[in-house]
Amino acid sequence: MRTLANRSINPFGFFNDTFDSLFRPFYTERNLEFMRTDITETEDGYKMEVELPGFDKKDIGVEYENNYLTIRAARSASSDDARVIRKERHVSMERAYYVGEIDDLNINAKYESGILTVNLPKKVASKPEKRGIEIQ
Repeated sequence: MRTLANRSINPFGFFNDTFDSLFRPFYTERNLEFMRTDITETEDGYKMEVELPGFDKKDIGVEYENNYLTIRAARSASSDDARVIRKERHVSMERAYYVGEIDDLNINAKYESGILTVNLPKKVASKPEKRGIEIQ
């Protein structure tokens, strides 16, 4: 945020600040504040912890398709008959993670205290069977 001293040096400082504040939600760097994610690898899989504070479990969706795990979250403020001056509590976000080939039938997720934990088990490579070959 610019100080008053900086504005006196730059006569367009006010306009730059106003422009920035109007379009700030569209900046990529700003959007990185949402769905902060930690991913750790264990011997048999991966564990993702995604920050989703303020959401209810019913507002969150998790899908796996074509080696991508997609997390969606949406909530809106309660609507009543009051005249709305400013509304900032409607939030909708989505993020896709490339997770490769995993055991998609055994993915599980848990949401607790604003953290979504998703466990992604590794696909077990099938070992070739040893078999005798008949000689003709």
